[in-house]
Amino acid sequence: MAGDPWLWLGLFILFAYGLEAVTGFGSTVVALSLGALLLPIGQLLPVLVPLNLLMSGYLAWRYRHLADGPLLLGGILPAMLAGTLLGYALLPWLEGAALKQGFGVLILWFALRELWRQRHERPRGHSPAWMTRLQIGAGGVCHGLFASGGPLLVYALAGTPLCKARLRATLACVWLSLNGLLSLAFLVDGRLAPALPHLALYLPLLVLGVAAGEWLHHRVAERHFRTLTYLLLCLCGLLLAWHA
Repeated sequence: MAGDPWLWLGLFILFAYGLEAVTGFGSTVVALSLGALLLPIGQLLPVLVPLNLLMSGYLAWRYRHLADGPLLLGGILPAMLAGTLLGYALLPWLEGAALKQGFGVLILWFALRELWRQRHERPRGHSPAWMTRLQIGAGGVCHGLFASGGPLLVYALAGTPLCKARLRATLACVWLSLNGLLSLAFLVDGRLAPALPHLALYLPLLVLGVAAGEWLHHRVAERHFRTLTYLLLCLCGLLLAWHA
């Protein structure tokens, strides 16, 4: 792709946050999977994580009364926090191409699983508690590596009795906590300061993307929008996994 990759990233951010406003889908997963085709993941994370922190903060505060406190504090956050710290510690030891390939496989798995689920619409069986904790911890590792632990965490929580609204509010609190921790880590390790000019430029795009997504929310069939997005993620996953 020709041109400045950071300009392309701005378009990806606009699309990703508009998508999340339409469907509730994770903006970081989309922006990172597209951005990783042009830029190193290590340069993208200090930009995308603080942007997501702002959106998560807004959602967590607005819908705080819907969050499941016992599940959040007693089940999700401890395992996700431990996994996130482990994933962040592993980052310096992973070679860039291997990191992109691993992320590509994760994105491809998630997109194919969602396409299969949409087609068959089969309810998922109940998982044992130890398996759920293991899946949540794995989601934390992915979050520490890619700031994209959502796919595994949502999969782990699929068998819980949380309604859609309570699940979204609880997840917003998770991302607020973990992305706040990652943003602090980026500040301490010196990666946040160089990203601040990009953050300032992309902040209006975040607001514009959310506004556009809310406008489209009542005008676009969510199922079709999601299908196109998952197909796009399949393509990104293949490109990242086999051409990193």
